[in-house]
Amino acid sequence: MSTFYVPAVNLIGKGVVNEVGPYVKELGYSKALLVTDKFIESSEILPKVLKPLDAEGIEYVIFSDVEPNPTCKNVMDGLAALKENNCDFIISVGGGSPQDAASCISVIATNGGKPQDYEGLHKSAKKGMPVAAINTTAGTSAEITINYVITDEERKVKMVMVDKNSLALISVNDPELMVSKPAALTAATGMDALTHAVEALVTPGAYGVTKKLSIGAIELIKEYLPRAVANGHDIEAREGMVNAIFLGGMSFNNAGLGYVHSMAHQLGAVYNLPHGVCCAMLLPVVERENAKRVPGAFRNVAKALGLHTEGKTDAECAAYAISEIEKLSETVGIPKKLTELGIEEKDFDFDYLSKNALIDACAPGNPFMPTLEETIAFYRELF
Repeated sequence: MSTFYVPAVNLIGKGVVNEVGPYVKELGYSKALLVTDKFIESSEILPKVLKPLDAEGIEYVIFSDVEPNPTCKNVMDGLAALKENNCDFIISVGGGSPQDAASCISVIATNGGKPQDYEGLHKSAKKGMPVAAINTTAGTSAEITINYVITDEERKVKMVMVDKNSLALISVNDPELMVSKPAALTAATGMDALTHAVEALVTPGAYGVTKKLSIGAIELIKEYLPRAVANGHDIEAREGMVNAIFLGGMSFNNAGLGYVHSMAHQLGAVYNLPHGVCCAMLLPVVERENAKRVPGAFRNVAKALGLHTEGKTDAECAAYAISEIEKLSETVGIPKKLTELGIEEKDFDFDYLSKNALIDACAPGNPFMPTLEETIAFYRELF
């Protein structure tokens, strides 16, 4: 038996942000904590979100102190703002960082405690406070998933929470909110989306529905990500990526992820690197090893990336898939080595990061469980 999680209402397409106000008003909530970051707060995006709320007379308080890798302090500060202003629901606006922070605030608002209490699988007892999740990047799919990630600043660990009680009530994916995103961010988030789809396709947790969703997501990313990076105002490409992240998000939300994410989380926690870039750099490294164990799982990846698989061996399909992933990463301008991001091998704590990757919540979803030595070797490939 498989359980399929997805928000109750999902608004997708050009201009759908204008429908948020009426939906919220119909549900009867009175005052929102609007969780976002400083970039969104100062951008042309926020007025597009606020206009339909104002039109329906919906009150809100803006909390914008969310960092690119949201921390426990960000969450607790947001929770304090929620309580001080007597908010009865949450609106999250942004990419994965505001979405994840809002998910954690939502869960703690109804369950109590602190972020560390919810690390792992389904740790909360009660449904979180209602969230209307308005996405502004084509990548994380955090607006539709039961996963969220919070950085414990003291331990320098990204805590992965998988919790059905954190699922948003409403998700909003409007490509018109994404046209101003810079090329580098578009590339990073797009490669994160590709990682979601590939990992969800090769994981042992994949099943019929999730496989079809992953394949569809990969096909769309292959077609539209280079266009979205080349021209952020290509609305057809932006809409294609919106469809891709929705499909891929539904897939990994229900099938799971793997060791690429386990390792990427550690890079983000310790070095505060962009999550999508970390995933893109690690994806071919980890999948090359996965392909040695489950080459048949890569036949669908290769087909989605454009290979006519008839008459091809599983090994040939896997080699093609990994090669195409590397080509796509290069096309959209992802760095190849950590040194390009200012990280030197002599300063890299291989042992600490590798040990934390092994116990990351995403690790069990991988086709095989790497050893500590293998994990260290994976990280060394990034230099």
